[in-house]
Amino acid sequence: MSVHRRDFLKQAVVVGIAGSAMPIEAAETGELAAPTAPRLNPIGVSTYSYSRSGPGRRSITACIDMAAEMGFDGVEILHNQMLDESNQALQNLKRQAHSLGLALMGFSTHQDFLSPESEDRRRNVERTIDQIRVASALGIPTMRINTGRWNTIRSFNELMANKGIEPVLEGYSEEDAFGWVIDSIEKVLPKAEEYGVVMGLENHWGLGRTAAGVLRIVEEIDSPWLQITLDTGNFFEDLYEQQEMLAASTVPVTLVQAKTYFGGGTWYELDIDYDRVANMLRKHGYRGWISLEFEGREDPATGVPKSLELLRRHFS
Repeated sequence: MSVHRRDFLKQAVVVGIAGSAMPIEAAETGELAAPTAPRLNPIGVSTYSYSRSGPGRRSITACIDMAAEMGFDGVEILHNQMLDESNQALQNLKRQAHSLGLALMGFSTHQDFLSPESEDRRRNVERTIDQIRVASALGIPTMRINTGRWNTIRSFNELMANKGIEPVLEGYSEEDAFGWVIDSIEKVLPKAEEYGVVMGLENHWGLGRTAAGVLRIVEEIDSPWLQITLDTGNFFEDLYEQQEMLAASTVPVTLVQAKTYFGGGTWYELDIDYDRVANMLRKHGYRGWISLEFEGREDPATGVPKSLELLRRHFS
């Protein structure tokens, strides 16, 4: 039977306390050991950062090579870039990353649970379960998911111009939509637990456009296998306040995606104060991965290394 998030966290605290014995020297002398320095956030890069310029979309293998050359600690794979999901192809990617000293640390996927059609939602549940299988085969511990969106604005450029806001489908309400999304994610949870892949619901349009929408879903579901992926560039209003709502929640943040815009934004550009963001995340005890999503117009060959330098400066 699936364990609820609150019970899971209580068990983890008990185990942590029981297993946190003092160092041998401290135990023998009765003296407390000196406090250790805070652990630095490892910095990864999404393959998305390399995929939006030049002739055609770069392969995952090419992105992994570039990430290693530029000095990243890990790679987050954008599922839409994958051309081959056979086991042989997945194991080759895992071998390649390991040989270069890189962790495959995140898997960014798309699904659309925001549909009044039960058959559409069923297909998206099955798609998400298959994506979990792929993440597990790659040894990736966390997978970004979305709520989906209404699709009443077909053009993504128009959606971005409208700050991610789109009309609700005629004849339905947001209350209906929260029910569809929560029911769909609950159907996926048993497989997330079976494969050991933590899903991270991202603030990413649809019902996830606001921190309140993300929190309503993850808190109502209340499972350790559904946490939060925090994207620093997907809030158009009250940027820092909404980020802090997610970071301060009792639901853990499993991954932070950090947007940068060297050369100007592709769709829009936010002036993100990463010193402020880093201090806020430290305050709330976030020790996990920072994953770069470069969304600038500059060539990734120069824009991505600049972004890594920026993130290292603030998070490392």
